[in-house]
Parts: sequence; structure tokens; C-alpha cells
Amino acid sequence: MQTFTANDAKTHFGEFIDRVQREPVRVTRRNRVVGIMVSPSDYEAMRVFYADRLRRTLDQTAAHATARGLTEQQLETLLADDS
Repeated sequence: MQTFTANDAKTHFGEFIDRVQREPVRVTRRNRVVGIMVSPSDYEAMRVFYADRLRRTLDQTAAHATARGLTEQQLETLLADDS
């Protein structure tokens, strides 16, 4: 992964944007990573991937809870508990 300092990204913005279209680019400031710039298509692919992963985890958790006897009423009680 290519690395640009924040100052280089600002100074060479056109090159920076072109590079991002080909691969993710790490941005640093004072030798610390402050961000990763990705193309819109890479970002959308990551969003879809993590949304699907979350949906599968929620489905598995719900199936496990149901198999262990959790009812809708018990779930409502648990979710309403403010403690």
C-alpha cells in the first residue's frame, strides 16, 4: 500500500486521487497513520461485506437464542431494562 504524508497528498492531490483509483492509500501526519483513502467502488464493496457479515451474525445469534428458549416477551423485557 502506497503512503502519502498529509502534506504530500495536499500538494500532489491529482496524483493522490489517481493512485486511490488503483489501490488504497495510507495517509500519515507526524509519522502516524491518520487515514486510508479508497476508491468509491472499494468503499462500497467493504460496506456490503460488513453489512452482510453483521446480518449473518444477527441471524445466528437469534437462532441460538431461540434454540435456548428466548421468547419475544423475554426479549422485550431485556431490551426495556434501563439498568
